[in-house]
Amino acid sequence: MQLLVKGKGEKEHYVPVAIEAQRLIAEYLDMAGHGEDKTGPLFRPVKNNSGKTLRKAINTASIYRVIVQRYAEDIGLSQNMHGFSVHSLRATAATNALVNGATIAKVQEWLGHATVATTRMYDKRSTRPEDSPTFKVRY
Repeated sequence: MQLLVKGKGEKEHYVPVAIEAQRLIAEYLDMAGHGEDKTGPLFRPVKNNSGKTLRKAINTASIYRVIVQRYAEDIGLSQNMHGFSVHSLRATAATNALVNGATIAKVQEWLGHATVATTRMYDKRSTRPEDSPTFKVRY
C-alpha cells in the first residue's frame, strides 16, 4: 500500500505504508465510514453543520490542534513545550529512519526534498546528548 502525499508547492509523491500502519488506517477508515472512497482524502472532517459526511480534506491546522496536541497531552507533553511541533515530529521521523539504516537519499525521497542538503538539516543524529564527548570521558 502507498499513500499519495501532497506537499508544499503542489508537489506530489507516493509513500509506502508499513504493515502495522496499514492495519491502523483500515481501522480508522472503517470507523470514519469513508473506506470505500479510494480517491478522496484520508483525513477529513466527520461531518459539517448539516450532518452530512464531507469529502474534503481536514484543515491542516486542525490536524495539529485535534490530533498532534491531543496525543502529546496523552503522554504528558505540554502544547507550550519549546520546540514541539509537527515539523519537529517530521525531523524526528527522518532521524529515526537514518538511525535505523535508511540512506539519506531514501529519506530525501520520502520527505519530498528537492536537494539532499535540505534533508541533512533534518538529520539530528549528531545532536543526541548521549553522543556528546561529555559522555565519553572516564573519571
